[in-house]
Parts: sequence; structure tokens; C-alpha cells
Amino acid sequence: MRRLAGVLIVWLALSLTVSARQSEPPPGNAVPLTFGILPIGGPSESLESWRPMLDDLGRYLQRPVRSISVSTYEGISEAIGEQRVDIAFLSGRLALGAVTHQSMQVVAQLTRGDGSKGYYAVLLVRNDSPLHTLNDLYARPGHWRYARGEALSVSGYLVPETQLFAGRGLDSDTFFANVHIDNHQNNALAVANGEVDVGTNNTADLERFAQHFPEQAARLRELWRSTLVPHAVIVVRRDLPAALRQRIAEFITTYGKGKDGARETANLKLIHDISGFAPVGNDALLPFADIEYTLERRRAMTAQWVNEAARKARLGKIDEDHRQLVNQLRAHSVP
Repeated sequence: MRRLAGVLIVWLALSLTVSARQSEPPPGNAVPLTFGILPIGGPSESLESWRPMLDDLGRYLQRPVRSISVSTYEGISEAIGEQRVDIAFLSGRLALGAVTHQSMQVVAQLTRGDGSKGYYAVLLVRNDSPLHTLNDLYARPGHWRYARGEALSVSGYLVPETQLFAGRGLDSDTFFANVHIDNHQNNALAVANGEVDVGTNNTADLERFAQHFPEQAARLRELWRSTLVPHAVIVVRRDLPAALRQRIAEFITTYGKGKDGARETANLKLIHDISGFAPVGNDALLPFADIEYTLERRRAMTAQWVNEAARKARLGKIDEDHRQLVNQLRAHSVP
């Protein structure tokens, strides 16, 4: 009986060891990473465009790479804040929030096939619109119908708000007769179809819009174009292992440049003529910190205060917060 009991104990120990090993993920079957995509076009279109590159990333890391794409800026920001995203492709303002409040870091910035360093925000009107200059627009407050992007959209809201309205002490949400908020594609359609008088957009999205809606694109013209806006970036969670973050950054910034460059370049072109990604750090977001600073000062200057001392105190706090943010971003730059 003692011999039998000993055999049973050994058998049980071996069984538990085998079960434990079977429950562990085998090499190459690690926990999946999730890549969050700020949509270019629709969410499903974005997922399809990014899939070939993300499949290559999964093979390089030897772990699955899932992807999520949502239709709103708030949606992708919420997913990052809830730690449902490990890597993400974001516009500058979203990336700024992800870096300062959601434990992400910038590792790369997209480059375009035409060699451009960025894109331009624009105001669109119909070809037959009576609006021909910005003075025409400013001359009739409370008259025009406006279509803009979400508050986190760089070209859809932040840049036009900063460069067109803040300097004049205006707020677009009160300047126009009514304001419609939607994505770039739907806003361009609204202008083309005469549902609004003027709408925000950007030169990169308009290229895609012209491909998908050539008839409607032919009805549009630019009323205004911004200064250059830096391209979108790739961010990675800071709490991922350092070695893994390094491998992700190396893959992204060398993709399309190695021995399999022709095939990889073809994959990149699926993502709206992206030619690759350049290595950058958090300091790539400095222009967007300046945009936020300008808007915060505008809000403080136009707000109602109990006295001038309170206004000055708020402006001083805005200045100090901006200095700290700039120092924070510069501390994590690419050498």
C-alpha cells in the first residue's frame, strides 16, 4: 500500500506539472498586443488598410497584434485611457493627451510619399458660395452654417479655432448661426450638398475624399489654408517591457526600408500613401502643446472674472503649465 501510495503521489505530481505546462502559452503564442487606429476614412476601411503591416508586426514580435478602430476621437482616447490599447496611431492632440495623462510615449511619426512634413487644415465652401475671402466670413457673424470636427480634432477644430478665431477673440461655437460636428468625410459632403455654408477639413483627407466622391469634391473650393500641421504619430504604452517597446519602435521605423522593402512599401501605400515612419520622441508634440496654450489663453481672456487679479492669476497658471509641459516633452526626445 505504501508503494502504491508513492506511485500515486508521483503520478499526481507529474500530471499537475504537465497540466501547468499545457496551460502556459507556448513560445510565439504570447498575450496579444492591441493596435488602436485613428480612422483615415471609415473605421472598417482603416482596419483593412493597416492589416498587412500589423500582420508583419505580429510575425516580427512573435505574438498576435489585434487592431481596433473607432469612429470618434473620444472613442480612441477612451480605449487608451482604459488600457485597452498598447500601440496607437494618433493625431497630435490625441497623442499629447495620451503622453501626458495615459502613460504613452511617442516612438515614430509618419512620412508621406510626396516627402511632405505635414498637412494643412482648410476651410471649404461650395464653388458657388458668396464667401470668397475671410473678410466675407467675418462680416456676417451669426449668419453662416458651420461644420467642424470634434474638439480633439487638430484640423477639424483646434487649428482653425487657433488661427482663425482665437486671435480675434472669437469662438466658432458662438460666431456661427449653427454648428454641425462630424468627421471630415461627412463634413465635406455637407458642404458639397449645401447643407452647411462652410466646413473644416484637411488636405490629406481631401485627397481620399476626391477618390471616393469625385462628383462632390468637384463642387468644393478652399476658402482658407492653415500653416503646416505635423503628421500623426505612433505611441506605445510606457508600462510595456523596455525590450518590447524597443522592438516595436525598431520595426515601425525600419518598415519598408529593408530587404523586403518593395512588399512592405506596397503595404504602407494602402494606408493613404504613407511612405514610412521616422523615429521621433515626445518633443514632436510641441506644436500641439502650443495650440492648446493659445486656446487656453483665449478662454481666459474672454471669460468673466470677479476682478483683474483673478484673470492675471489664471493667465499665470496657464503660462506655468505650458512651461512644465514643454519641459516634459523635451525631456523625452529622440537624440
